Amino acid sequence: MPDPGIKNEEQYDALLKKGDSEEKSVHISNTPDSREKRGHAKLYEEWTKDELYEQARKEGISGRSYMSKKNLIKSLRNNYIAKLIFEKKI
Repeated sequence: MPDPGIKNEEQYDALLKKGDSEEKSVHISNTPDSREKRGHAKLYEEWTKDELYEQARKEGISGRSYMSKKNLIKSLRNNYIAKLIFEKKI
């Protein structure tokens, strides 16, 4: 039975099979800018550090000026998951 809280069930299952965590799989499967949904969104890994920094600034992530590209990506994803949990969407 499909989970109504997951927008892209096929992608979610594939990520779990690949070995990604449940949290990461949910996040990626529910990302509004998913490649499958719109066809042109870039994964965070494809963003420049400056783009990631600007997004972190918009989301109010503290400590961003000290973060590497990898840490900015992790913080943005964790922030998104925290919002979903807070809004009780997952």
